[in-house]
Amino acid sequence: MNDNLLAKLNVPKSTDDCESDIREIINVSRTAAYSSVNVLLVQRNWLIGKRIFEEAMKGNDRAQYGANIILRLSRSLSLEFGKGFGKTSLYQFYTFYKMYPEIFQSATGKFPALLSWTHYCSLITVLDPDARKWYENECKSEHWSVRVLRRNIETQYYFRLLKHGKPLAAKESNTTHYDVSKEEFVKSPMIFEFLGITQDVSFHEEKLESAIIEHLKEFLLELGKGYAYIGRQYHIHTERKDYYVDLVFYNYILNCFVLIDLKTRSITHKDLGQMDMYRRMFDKRMKKETDNP
Repeated sequence: MNDNLLAKLNVPKSTDDCESDIREIINVSRTAAYSSVNVLLVQRNWLIGKRIFEEAMKGNDRAQYGANIILRLSRSLSLEFGKGFGKTSLYQFYTFYKMYPEIFQSATGKFPALLSWTHYCSLITVLDPDARKWYENECKSEHWSVRVLRRNIETQYYFRLLKHGKPLAAKESNTTHYDVSKEEFVKSPMIFEFLGITQDVSFHEEKLESAIIEHLKEFLLELGKGYAYIGRQYHIHTERKDYYVDLVFYNYILNCFVLIDLKTRSITHKDLGQMDMYRRMFDKRMKKETDNP
């Protein structure tokens, strides 16, 4: 195989297993093809949006003139090219260009790291530019699927984080940096609609715990960045008594254990005392020198 093609596709060197090598070539080539198609799709839609914007700027009543242009184009383009060029799609292209006018005009000349067109369709619904940039960078650094992005936008993920500490602006590397403080990793409120339980809190805490475990992936995404599941009903043995913590996680960004005690009623001082005891016991028995409290 041509060395330039190998380098371009990033295919590993041949091994002793011919069939495995061929599978790898097919998979890598398929991924490269999907990526190329996505880049061309995003670029095409941006260019269409740019041209509509330029045409709309010619009218005195630009809003109405722009709407008329989109209506006229949707009719003629749909007739010639079929689906994908209706009013909604053309308006998305137009909005995409207005929100990302420099995406293909980098001062460094480097080609930008692009998300999928479906990602951008969700991002352009976010009107706050700081929030939109944050969601975009989180998508890139955390590899959010479109489904995760949509849910985080709908549940106001960014603004819930702001209540406890503002996420710092992402740098050019497209990675988001946080002040490492516990408050910035706590969203308030947290939204768990995926658990499928009623809001009348008539259920027992065991049902809530089971629902969380059943939807553990979604629960971890709602908790935020860096969480790993350790266990449920985590056993702590002492000389006097055995204790069980409802849910235990570890956050590898904060380098600390995270203990969750579930209640479906108002919290009492006794509850707070119990949780403080769990915290002190974990610090004494589980925390390593490299861990934070």
